[in-house]
Amino acid sequence: MKQITTKLKNKNATATSADKGNSIVTLPIQQYKQKIQNFINNSFQTNTNPKKTFQGQIRKTINSTTLIGPDSRWKYKNLNPTKPTIRRLIKLHKTDQPIRPIVNWQNAPAYKLVKLLTEKIQHFSQLPYTYNIRNTAQ
Repeated sequence: MKQITTKLKNKNATATSADKGNSIVTLPIQQYKQKIQNFINNSFQTNTNPKKTFQGQIRKTINSTTLIGPDSRWKYKNLNPTKPTIRRLIKLHKTDQPIRPIVNWQNAPAYKLVKLLTEKIQHFSQLPYTYNIRNTAQ
């Protein structure tokens, strides 16, 4: 492993997982960064960092809602939010080999609140699972 990482570093390349299958993809770091930048530019508008204002809006919403009791509001406030992290998998089965992003939202400002609201919606509106099956016999 040490020899492989040394060769990758010397050749200015990186290794990452492929999207489908159990394989590893090696490609130049510059190409890897370009794929990430293309994805971000085509998918998002990133002009400013709205984290502080968004965090303030979330705190204000949590404090003013009646869905959450005053004694448990602290559970749904993320005290130290960070931006979501992204893992990138290369799609080998597509032309131009774009990336598939996997985003970890657990440290995002609204994660705990969204999780609570999802549970409340599922509790109050019990939708039938017409297209889901419980086991292979069904």
